[in-house]
Amino acid sequence: MKVTVFGSGYVGLVTGACLAEVGNDVTCVDIDPKKIEMLNRGEIPIYEPGLEKLVHNNTSAGRLSFTTDIASGVAHGLFQFIAVGTPPDEDGSADLQHVRAVAKNIGEHMDDYRVIIDKSTVPVGTADKVRETVLKTLKERGENVDFDVVSNPEFLKEGAAIDDFMKPDRIVIGTDNPRTTELLRALYTPFNRSHDRLSSWISALLSSPSMLPTQCWQPKSAS
Repeated sequence: MKVTVFGSGYVGLVTGACLAEVGNDVTCVDIDPKKIEMLNRGEIPIYEPGLEKLVHNNTSAGRLSFTTDIASGVAHGLFQFIAVGTPPDEDGSADLQHVRAVAKNIGEHMDDYRVIIDKSTVPVGTADKVRETVLKTLKERGENVDFDVVSNPEFLKEGAAIDDFMKPDRIVIGTDNPRTTELLRALYTPFNRSHDRLSSWISALLSSPSMLPTQCWQPKSAS
């Protein structure tokens, strides 16, 4: 499967490398040219045990690439992961300007169906803000392109992020469309073989619809 990851920091780089490791074609997009140059030289801007080898193996195999070209990133992947930083705002809340900027970029360049996935650490309701931003941008372009927005929080511990991603205790997906649950289930199948670790909830039509659990699959015991 083709995957684009916006952001090549801790979450983005681990996500991209691990998804490439199981055979996906992954492009990581970042607006920092120095970071992309570093990654293309095989240098890793963060330390995480096992990450350098994982990145090297998958770039060498042609499954993982890095670019500053936003348009090519949007064109590349059916799955568009948003894994940019959400630093605390002045009032202590998460600053979503980078998340919104990526959503706007996707809306500016998409011309076919995309699954937009919030991987950044974000508050309840962020999926609605991402959706609204993409819709507004498409409207400004005079385009009507189908897309879905999914919440897929990460549970990565520093020092054990590779194992946490490759052998997760749980995979959580929040969506308002059953189609995206099945698409994400297919993407995460290599990480989900011995146990069904995927939990999903469908949004309820209430005041804060994006993160309200109404359906959940519990992990199955291995046979």
